[in-house]
Amino acid sequence: MFSSSQEEHCAPSKDPVKYGELVVLGYNGSLPNGDRGRRKSRFALYKRTKANGVKPSSVHILNTPQDSKAVNSKGQHSISYTLSRHQTVVVEYSHDKDTDMFQIGRSTESPIDFVVTDTIAGGQEGEETPITQSTISRFACRIVCERNPPYTARIYAAGFDTSKNIFLGEKAAKWKNPDGHMDGLTTNGVLVMHPKGGFTEESKPGVWREISVCGDVYTLRETRSAQTPGKLVENESNILQDGSLVDLCGATLLWRTAEGLFHTPTQKHLEALRQEINAARPQCPVGLNTLAFPSMQRSRVLSSLEDKQPWVYLACGHVHGYHNWGHRSEQGPDNQRECPMCRVVGPYVPLWLGCEPAFYVDTGAPTHAFVPCGHVCSEKSVKYWSEIPLPHGTHAFHAACPFCATQLSLSQGWSKLIFQGPVD
Repeated sequence: MFSSSQEEHCAPSKDPVKYGELVVLGYNGSLPNGDRGRRKSRFALYKRTKANGVKPSSVHILNTPQDSKAVNSKGQHSISYTLSRHQTVVVEYSHDKDTDMFQIGRSTESPIDFVVTDTIAGGQEGEETPITQSTISRFACRIVCERNPPYTARIYAAGFDTSKNIFLGEKAAKWKNPDGHMDGLTTNGVLVMHPKGGFTEESKPGVWREISVCGDVYTLRETRSAQTPGKLVENESNILQDGSLVDLCGATLLWRTAEGLFHTPTQKHLEALRQEINAARPQCPVGLNTLAFPSMQRSRVLSSLEDKQPWVYLACGHVHGYHNWGHRSEQGPDNQRECPMCRVVGPYVPLWLGCEPAFYVDTGAPTHAFVPCGHVCSEKSVKYWSEIPLPHGTHAFHAACPFCATQLSLSQGWSKLIFQGPVD
């Protein structure tokens, strides 16, 4: 389930402590062309051999570019807040032996531990579509984990670049807090949503918030990159919990704690569920041929359709084999068909199993499909994700399938599957 080559800078000891995992929404277990190095669909955060965390130490107010050079040449981590052409506040950071830091962003430079690029909704077939202009920051955010139990993980906007600096220019939203410390927001922001009740079948969506460079929580700006920050939310924190969602404006990540992952279905369990459905020999009610879900490997990459592939009329849930009739009209959408069982008209699509275990809120059987993409998982998982509004563009939100990022139908986000058993 995990890549065998964990990051070299993560603890290689016998049994390293796992803080948690980040899983990118929109991928069904791996990237379309396979996981490669720091670019993959999920990233496990392990306790490092040596702590690399940093904490604020001294503050300098600089009035000339020479002052700035003097501070930066020290080789320490720092955050620069440019207030005007003539004044910059630099907050220096010193080594923190009690924390580990992990950085996420679009850059492939060495300070980035997990390289994330824009997710293309439903874009898993064939090659990855190139993004002309990405909205994900090169150094988008950092996660700081405490090295001692309970291994609390906190998220902060922006990551340190190759020169160990975070630079908030004149146009970036920034301010001085009442206690005197500087803070700010990144261009497109880092949004976080903590679900109510953790990540279980009883969970409900929380409220999306924005996280500042120093880790404070704010209400959302009017639009994603507005200059004016939202309001400070004092009773909420930047501590990640099982099921927290992190949106980087172009990709959304799910945070799963080590404890939470312990309760998710394993790949083996999902494979057993697939085999169980296939062993029941579901049949096409019209052609009477036996149907079978393709292997997990084929489902991950949505490879070419198989002869026994189950198809579904999403409006009613009746599962059939593929047939080339029942088109509603020559002019209408190609996938609108009339179900021969109940005459209901709606999309007719192939079914694919959801193979990423981290997206399941329980270990239930795959009985429901997302509409309109046809990814199949448990009833509780389908209902959970269909209620989660995910950021889209600069100020829209909509529910989407976690396995392919396709926007769910507003009228009906999921469908209960109706299989016909064999007529023996």
